[in-house]
Amino acid sequence: MLDFVIIGGGVAGLSAAAALAPGGSVLLLEGEETLGYHASGRSAALYEADYGAPATVALARASEAGLKALGVLSPRGLMLVGKADEADDFAREAEALCLRPLTPAEAVARVPILNPDTLAFAAATETAQDIDTDLLLQTYARTIRAAGGEIRTHAPVTAIARVDGGWRVTAGGTDVTARRLVNAAGAWADRIAVEAGLPPIGIQPLRRSIAQLPAPAGLSVMGWPMIFAVAERWYLKPQAGKLLVSPGDEDPAEPHDAWADDMVLAEGLARYEEMVTTPVTRVETSWAGLRSFAPDRALVLGPDPLAPDFLWCAGQGGQGFLSAPGAAAVLAETAGGPASGQPGDVLRALSPARFR
Repeated sequence: MLDFVIIGGGVAGLSAAAALAPGGSVLLLEGEETLGYHASGRSAALYEADYGAPATVALARASEAGLKALGVLSPRGLMLVGKADEADDFAREAEALCLRPLTPAEAVARVPILNPDTLAFAAATETAQDIDTDLLLQTYARTIRAAGGEIRTHAPVTAIARVDGGWRVTAGGTDVTARRLVNAAGAWADRIAVEAGLPPIGIQPLRRSIAQLPAPAGLSVMGWPMIFAVAERWYLKPQAGKLLVSPGDEDPAEPHDAWADDMVLAEGLARYEEMVTTPVTRVETSWAGLRSFAPDRALVLGPDPLAPDFLWCAGQGGQGFLSAPGAAAVLAETAGGPASGQPGDVLRALSPARFR
């Protein structure tokens, strides 16, 4: 019997497995043919430690050293922009993100497509960094295998049953048994819990769409920061010489292989166009992912009080990459591993016990 079987091959499952593998035998199961197929493979990942719920911020701050050590961070910067009628919301968000104020002229000098006629407020930080998501996933996979763990792709879970001393999981037509089960199934996390005979927590998948646009003619976008509109009504991220623009949608969805809604994209791109001088003439491609949130928007990490050998690693809500090392350390601590260094109030804010 294995020590751990982990369900889910996104950043949550891979980071958890990498943290657990040195302390026991680990098998990671992923239903798709490739790792990071769903939300983890569709993320415009940015490391910004002050973004999210307080417990997420604690995890993100604890993750910076680990992400740097893995060599997955690179300079990017972040800018918040607002219109004249958004003064109060802009001020609140800029303070929460610890941004320094910019004049509209300074913002336009940095990002020349910003429209000086509609841009009333701007603030920025240089601390935000790009995360090389593919490198991080592959590094975790190598760490798991180097510690003797196993990764199986194309192994969808079809049954979970309680057995003497642990769990039996049927995946890809094969049964495996383990003393403890780690639920890192993303949008499917509640379904995995129900299959295991536990009540759901209320993990809600929310669709987030992205359009890829060509760079404006004659401009290099490589040095531009990521730009957020107030209330995430849209955001922009330069990537590989292109512009990724999201409408910031959060539409509830059932777990599935998500795709972008054309009308939602069109509405978001219209909001983006209000703030720039270059109209959108062509969408090169688009996609969507499901960002999964617990009811309080903090991660869910650790053993379920109703079944202590069932560990949750869920509710990343689009912040799985920036918090991965810190979250994995907390999960490992709850499984009997070394202390994560997080204080008791943070551990309680992350524990599944808050929903039981």
